[in-house]
Amino acid sequence: MAPPMPHAPPAPLQDPLSIRRLYGRRQGHPLRGPAARRVDELLPRVAIPPEGPLDAVRLFGRACPLALEIGFGKGEHLAFQARRNPQTGFLGAEPFLNGVAGLLAEIEAHGLANIRIWHGDALDVLERLPDAALSAVYLLHPDPWPKARHAKRRFVNPGPVGLVAARLAPGGEFRMATDHPVQLRHMLTVMHAHPAFEWLAETPADWQAIPDDWPDTRFGAKARALGHEVWRLAYRRR
Repeated sequence: MAPPMPHAPPAPLQDPLSIRRLYGRRQGHPLRGPAARRVDELLPRVAIPPEGPLDAVRLFGRACPLALEIGFGKGEHLAFQARRNPQTGFLGAEPFLNGVAGLLAEIEAHGLANIRIWHGDALDVLERLPDAALSAVYLLHPDPWPKARHAKRRFVNPGPVGLVAARLAPGGEFRMATDHPVQLRHMLTVMHAHPAFEWLAETPADWQAIPDDWPDTRFGAKARALGHEVWRLAYRRR
């Protein structure tokens, strides 16, 4: 099944860049044992500094390509990319503390030195990076906010997408995934309206297949188990 193509521009929305409010839970079950220890001991060592401009040298002590995952869930995709691309510095932003604990477990288990974590809003990280600093941005299975009145809560809106465009280097990729058709149509509408991005899909396999460098997250696997389609959208920064 092909992604439904947008037929009309979205209604004007209040820009999330001005709202600057995170929705949803910040923590689930209380952290105990190794998870609590990692948050107390490991997180301070891999946390993105709370203030000031950011670049690869400040974050990793060396010049290197940078990539950002927005809302990394439990961190399995970010850890996969970090293992696959040790020369790249990966930044992950996640407001859900239990998700942060999941990524910390991946970092500890695999000895990953090329990940830095922001426990909070990804916009705070994007705003502090220089233009063209990122080689890739990932937004995988974000909350769909399916009701029309909630559309302003989605990350994929003109303000945040414009900020991603500014921070991506020419040729960099913005990758998204969703199993929610309302979210999908919204993503397509917003992205097709932005002149900085070129959609890379040419055949159905480009949005339906599972490539070697882009495995399903746990959310994607759960969606498939429920019989949902999962769509992958890849855009290149012009």
